[in-house]
Order: sequence, then C-alpha cells, then structure tokens
Amino acid sequence: MLTQLVLDVPITPWRDLGFVIAPHSDHHHTVIAGVRFVFFGADATSTRPKGLTGWSFAEAPSTSFELDGVTTTRAEPAVETFDHSLVVESIDHVVVMTPSLDRTCGEISARLGLPLKRIREVGGGVRQGFHRAGGVILEVVERPDIAADEPARLWGLVFVVADLDGSVDRLGPDVIGAPRDAVQPGRRIATVRAETGLGVPVALMSA
Repeated sequence: MLTQLVLDVPITPWRDLGFVIAPHSDHHHTVIAGVRFVFFGADATSTRPKGLTGWSFAEAPSTSFELDGVTTTRAEPAVETFDHSLVVESIDHVVVMTPSLDRTCGEISARLGLPLKRIREVGGGVRQGFHRAGGVILEVVERPDIAADEPARLWGLVFVVADLDGSVDRLGPDVIGAPRDAVQPGRRIATVRAETGLGVPVALMSA
C-alpha cells in the first residue's frame, strides 16, 4: 500500500491548484486521497533533487532503502484529513521512469511484494509495466532514451476527480489543458500545464 510521497517542489502552486498544505516541523504536508504528501520547498540553494524524490509503503521491508535508485521508506497510512477545494477521489497512478522495465519491476516485486500485473508494449522501444499498491497503480515506463546505467526515478502522478469538466473550468485554460480521451476506455484526462510550477507532471482524470 502506497502511503506517502515526498516532493522537493514549490508549495504555492499546489495551494493555488486547490490543496490545503500545512506546516509541520522542517517541512509542509497534506493528505490527498489517503496518501500523505511531504513537501520540502525547492529553492535555488537546495541540494536535494527536485520533483518527486521518494515514496513510502506500509509493507516496505525496512525503514529506509534504495529501490533501484528510488528512496523508499516504511510509513503507516495517514490518519489526517484535509478539506481541499480540488476534490480528489483517488490517485490513479504514479509514474516511474526507467531504462530497464525488467530491472525496476523486478525490484518492486521482490522488495515490496507487489507483483507485476501486466506489460504494455507502446512502440518505439517504450514499454509500460503495472503494479498495484493498494488503490494506486505504479506505472513503470521503460524509455530507450534513458542511459542503461541510470537508476529509476519517480516522475509524475494522476489524480482522479469526480467532476473533470468542472475542475478544468474552475482552474482555467492557463492552468490546465482541455480534457481528451485517456488510454483507459471511457475515461478522459487533462494535464496541468508545466508553467503552473508544480515541479511534477500532474494530470486529472475522470472516474
């Protein structure tokens, strides 16, 4: 079960998107669809990696380790709730980029006990592997333009919202693109523009 995501990104754009984020010790945090989000605000002097920098699972075998290069910890599920103006029903999936699907998916299966459910051949040397961590899908994407000796890295995430059109209308075209058909039949998706400064690729998807 995915319980936490760690981000080194500016906090204000997330608040502007509609999330309540509270100060906590040396960081800020919130809970979105049952998953704790821990924010370390990126700035020009930060020595930490930017973007999504780590994740936590209830079933992680130890308190902290590297899973094919991704900082991984054990954390219990969040018990707090936050009243966000952007109402997220669930996190559909978290995207992991890798040069080797076999290597990264093998690590996820072996170390987290989350079996590989299926592989999708996208074409052009791109493949996707899918694991399920509680209600969240871990989408591992193999790309040929990543050097073979590079570690895996967390890349982005997709939120499921009850009212995609209403959310897009509220946020406006300067913040998010128009909804389009998703890969999943019968569903639609809209991508938050990089110019908003979230620091992480984020999309909203219909239920």
